[in-house]
Parts: sequence; C-alpha cells; structure tokens
Amino acid sequence: MENAGKLLLIGAGLLALVGLALFALARLGVAELPGTFKWKSKGGNATVYAPVGLMIFISVVGTILLNVFLRR
Repeated sequence: MENAGKLLLIGAGLLALVGLALFALARLGVAELPGTFKWKSKGGNATVYAPVGLMIFISVVGTILLNVFLRR
C-alpha cells in the first residue's frame, strides 16, 4: 500500500509540472503555432479548433524524451 501512495504522489507531482509547463507555454504564445486550424460557422453557433502544429510538436518532443529515458 505504501508503494501505491508513493506512486500516486509522484504522478500528481508530474501532472502539476506538466500543467505549469503548459500554462507557461500558453503565456509565451506557443498555443498559436503554425498549423493551428480554426473554423467558425456562419451563424457563430459552432467553432472547431484543432492545434495540429502543437500536436505534432508534443508528439516529437514526447518521442524523443521516451527514447532517451526508456532506451535499454
């Protein structure tokens, strides 16, 4: 039970760090990378927002980090 508690605390700490990093990146304007798709309906009732550039960026960085830390 003690190991599960430690694991949950580590996971919560990591989530907090990721949240702070995303908050800082949004303040720096990274949410508006090239490739962001925005579409608004004529009546203004529906809006589609797809940050494709950010998704690709996160995928590349995540792949690099996982390869560095999990490579055996």
